[in-house]
Amino acid sequence: AGLALLLMAVAAWAGERPRPVAPGGQPRPSVVLVACDSLDGRLTFYPGNQTVDLPFINFMKRYGTVFLNAYTNSPICCPSRAAMWSGLFTHLTESWNNFKGLDPGYVTWMDLMEKHGYHTQKFGKLDYTSGHHSVSNRVEAWTRDVDFLLRQEGRPMVKLTGDKTHVRVMEADWRNTDKAVDWIKEEAINLTQPFVLYLGLNLPHPYPSPYAGENFGSSTFLTSPYWLEKVTYEAIKIPKWSSFSEMHPVDYYSSYTKNCTGEFTKQEVRNIRAFYYAMCAETDAMLGEVISALRDTGLLKKTIVIFTADHGELAMEHRQFYKMSMYEGSSHVPLLVMGPGIKEQQQVPNVVSLVDIYPTMLDIARIPVTQNLSGHSLMPLLGGKAENEVSPRGPRPSWVLSEFHGCNVNSSTYMLRTGKWKYIAYSDGRSVLPQLFDLSDDPDELTNVAIKFPVIVHSLDKILRSVVNYPKVSSSVQEYNKRQFVIWKQSLGQNYSSVIANLRWHQDWLKEPKKYENAIDKWL
Repeated sequence: AGLALLLMAVAAWAGERPRPVAPGGQPRPSVVLVACDSLDGRLTFYPGNQTVDLPFINFMKRYGTVFLNAYTNSPICCPSRAAMWSGLFTHLTESWNNFKGLDPGYVTWMDLMEKHGYHTQKFGKLDYTSGHHSVSNRVEAWTRDVDFLLRQEGRPMVKLTGDKTHVRVMEADWRNTDKAVDWIKEEAINLTQPFVLYLGLNLPHPYPSPYAGENFGSSTFLTSPYWLEKVTYEAIKIPKWSSFSEMHPVDYYSSYTKNCTGEFTKQEVRNIRAFYYAMCAETDAMLGEVISALRDTGLLKKTIVIFTADHGELAMEHRQFYKMSMYEGSSHVPLLVMGPGIKEQQQVPNVVSLVDIYPTMLDIARIPVTQNLSGHSLMPLLGGKAENEVSPRGPRPSWVLSEFHGCNVNSSTYMLRTGKWKYIAYSDGRSVLPQLFDLSDDPDELTNVAIKFPVIVHSLDKILRSVVNYPKVSSSVQEYNKRQFVIWKQSLGQNYSSVIANLRWHQDWLKEPKKYENAIDKWL
């Protein structure tokens, strides 16, 4: 059915090719942004796209533009979304963990578009304001500097549900997709003003694992045979792992807290990756429902469609699942755009990131960008303009920044991506060794060449420090973590010992509760 809809849409689009918007008099286009959770951006182009059938992502590539180097500004849900909705880097939003995002009253690009005459509508997962996620999530982030090592997640596993006719596995996402489709067909079609529609999906984020304790760590990759058939098992790459002694110390902490340091057979790893890809196929089908609804209502030719994700998913690369890492699987996001004025069949190699969404939305709506945003509009690149055709804000930088300050990583982390290089600095820049990867020679990021290229490291570190005073930010985060933990501890009173013992790390904590409480006391 999905393929039939796609072929129908292709045939229809061929007869209704959108023309570029002329400056001035043309009506402003509507915008649809579909943002999913945890989709590895490398699956949207070769060779990653050989592993799973994603027809609607391919449709967007055929009739629009795909970015080959798009990155999250923080590889975890809330901080990443805070960057996307504010247009500001994480050290400016101070979204240090999954609990701390934007203030509820923050003026987003959608608020500005509404103020300037757009009809706005949101469905599904937003997750850019403070106050969400489990207690475990924030306590694990606050205590990352404590001298202990505890498993904070369930062991990654797969689960098959239903049969070959079971299509709607992630029911909550499908309900929100249905709401978006109904809104397009019943409301958007009758609007006289342009609209901006946002649909937030939870897929392909792994599902909760009830045995993992408080609020269930999400370590279960769940799908049905229907979606698993979309995966090409032979094309699944089994990632190489470094030995424990060769791992970067921060990577070892992440692997251990994510419960990935045990034994995994090749078949287990292949299945985790296959089930994850199947979950991506289900996500693609939801995108397809939205595109088909726009096509059926005649709105597709005057609507810019954007598809992206908050971050990726490691799916057992570097002996980890989940995100929270600067490795490509975690930090590289999909970014595809199609619609009026967007160049077709274009692959953009420039590095871009989610903070670019804010100025792009304002550019589409012809709203002047007055704020000092971290991002730059993508519209010149989307129109196929030469790199030297710059916006009034000056040239787009040749680098992107991503940073992480939350759980499962025992150091503030800063990633600068420019040209063929990925530079990762930690903490104060001295106490933890940096990493440098040459992505042209080493796309799997298995060889840290920081010691081999000290001049490159020095040059990239200088650029990084010109963007963010990262030793100072790291120190601020450490102070924030300790302060927040003390407030939380005092709020619990006599219940403190019981509550902290039964968070997601309960399986390890309960073996030696006094030892771990003493470690926290020493840290405080």
